Order: sequence, then structure tokens, then C-alpha cells
Amino acid sequence: MISRVKAARARPAAKSAKPAAKLGDEPMVDLERRRDQLIARVAELQWDLGGLAYEMAIRDQMKVDVLVKRAVALQDADAELCEVERIVRTEETGTAGSCTSCAAPHSSGATYCWQCGRPLLEQVPSDAILRR
Repeated sequence: MISRVKAARARPAAKSAKPAAKLGDEPMVDLERRRDQLIARVAELQWDLGGLAYEMAIRDQMKVDVLVKRAVALQDADAELCEVERIVRTEETGTAGSCTSCAAPHSSGATYCWQCGRPLLEQVPSDAILRR
């Protein structure tokens, strides 16, 4: 999480090198704005959680339930940030992920890796589906 926040702080300089958004790019601009908001929120929640843990520790009054609630809020914001970053990356690069075997990028809808030929989707036996 910390490396993502550090990388995001370096992102504004790279962002200025992008061409201006065209008329039909409003959803992308909204996603980038949401990503920037989430980066700030995750950094703030990390800071607050660390400060809270420190204050509880120096007072020798650790309240795990309070820490867990704050950690859950941080985890939720971080999960949303990961998803928004994935969507933005997919829109910018045209890739939907990478092969688990050889790490080659693949587009959305691909079922087999173009480089190594392995399936990109998890193979589930038909009897496993029937048991559910």
C-alpha cells in the first residue's frame, strides 16, 4: 500500500505529459479524479491508523476493536483504489491483465495466452460445478 501511495505522488508530473482529454473522455477523467481522491484517502487513513496505534500504545490502552474498524476502512479504500487503478490501466494500455505462467499481457476477453498458450481462465471440472 505504501509503495502505491509513493508512486501516486510521482504521478502528477507524468500526468502533465498526457494529451488533453477529448470530448468523449469524461468517464476516464472521472476515474482519474476518483483515483487521485482515493490515493489521498488511503494515505490519510494510513497516517491516522498509525497515529491511533501510537497513541494507544504510549497510553498502554490498546483497543483492538477501534483499530480493526479503522483498518477495515483503510482496507476498503485500498481495495477500491486497486480496482480503479486496474480499470484506468486497462483503458490506457488496452490490457486486462497478465498471464500467471509467463507474465505476458493479455486483452480482455482473451482465453489463452498469446505467448505460452496456457489458458488464462481457471479450469473447473464439471463435477465440481454440480456439487455446488
